[in-house]
Amino acid sequence: MKRRELTDEEKAESLRLKSIYEARKDEAKASGRKLNQTDISEQCGWSNQSAFSQFANGRIPLNLEALLKLSSALNFDVSEVSPRLAKLINKPLLNKKQDHIEVIGDISPWDDNTPLDDDEVEIPLIKDIQLSAGCGRIASSEHNTGRKLRFDKKTLIKQGVSFNYALCVPVSGNSMEPLIQDGSVVGIDTANTNIVDGKIYAVVIENELARVKQLYRLPNNRVRLRSFNRDEYEDEEYSLDDIRVVGKVFWSSVLWD
Repeated sequence: MKRRELTDEEKAESLRLKSIYEARKDEAKASGRKLNQTDISEQCGWSNQSAFSQFANGRIPLNLEALLKLSSALNFDVSEVSPRLAKLINKPLLNKKQDHIEVIGDISPWDDNTPLDDDEVEIPLIKDIQLSAGCGRIASSEHNTGRKLRFDKKTLIKQGVSFNYALCVPVSGNSMEPLIQDGSVVGIDTANTNIVDGKIYAVVIENELARVKQLYRLPNNRVRLRSFNRDEYEDEEYSLDDIRVVGKVFWSSVLWD
């Protein structure tokens, strides 16, 4: 199938991305380090090492997920490359099509007394523990206060989420910004503990610290934990024997100050 031609705006985004990459490469060279496109693809968790090249050379258009990963790897604000995609971060759902945004569901008020629709599921909200930059313990049954969040069943099934084994937990700290803001709530699929490089998981470290991080498998049965906010948080490495993967993060909310 023939690829569609990029719009002028998408072409400009690719040029801005490539310019930032060239600047970072020059900075690395000046400090005695090497930086290449393979390094960037690896940091973004892409097994296809040409992925970065395709974005930077305008062969495929940038999307929000890729841009967020690239902004972490190359240390730039998403709006520097794509004001268009920056506007989509934490954008509320719409109940009609507008500017190529696909309808994914209506928004309607509800409370605990609203009957559950046939196409909805409820997932427990655990409010007395926190993940990410703060530390705490992953929820057990006694932490469940009875509060729940509602999700569209078809959406979760499409994403491969085992909603019968899912839970929602608040996140504190800025280690995963801008993707996950301080005060957000994340949804965790505890049935999905298989590590896929670059995906986000809730993990317990040495039976004490509970974190939300990107995970990357390493040789010798080790794993790398990475924050999106790499200006303030360095990578951490642990033996797989010292961590427990609680589950894959499949959703997050944002509460703005």
